[in-house]
Amino acid sequence: MTRQDNPMPLIAGAIDLSIVMERLSRARPVFHSEADFQHAFAWVLHEMAPDLNIRLEVRQAEREYVDLLCFGPYGRTVVEFKYFTRTWVGTDPATGEPFRLRNHEATDLGRQGFVFDIARLERFCEADRASNGLAIMLTNDQRLWQPAATTKLTRDQAFRIHEGRTLSGLLRWGTEDSYHAGSERNLSGSYPITWRDYFSLDGKNGQLRWLAAAVEPRFE
Repeated sequence: MTRQDNPMPLIAGAIDLSIVMERLSRARPVFHSEADFQHAFAWVLHEMAPDLNIRLEVRQAEREYVDLLCFGPYGRTVVEFKYFTRTWVGTDPATGEPFRLRNHEATDLGRQGFVFDIARLERFCEADRASNGLAIMLTNDQRLWQPAATTKLTRDQAFRIHEGRTLSGLLRWGTEDSYHAGSERNLSGSYPITWRDYFSLDGKNGQLRWLAAAVEPRFE
């Protein structure tokens, strides 16, 4: 299996991310928390590729960790996860398990966290600590994948991740004459935003979709 044969990047040079997410959606349509999502992803990945080494919460430096590290003979991939939810109360159709998803109102911080993950992964790849990186966002909040309903400028304007957008270059946080330098990020790569369906649950806010930004080393 070659990289050219796959529309999505390979994890540790061995397995297509989109296949992992499709298998995961059948086993776990919904998660209680980001940690639950991380653990379930790692479990499914292990079932699909038992020869790969998979580690969660791997320390990189003082007070810095990566969510997941996967490595094998063909590559080394670091993965960062985001699970941003709106209120949903219902039952997992696969297991009958009850769920009460919390409401994350701060969509601007959700976008910021995703972009920050991309920037961190670029840093890891540039330091030759990984052969590639993946920033993954899973959400049932349509405000993240849809364009803004208003033309009013907001502090997270450059960080928006709606369908069809591309993240690249200097992304400034704030509005005219009021930028916060500590929250800006300068991306060396270019990341087209494409959302994919994950699972459709019953009720309001039942549609889950996911997004992935694939980070590759940059060679001069």
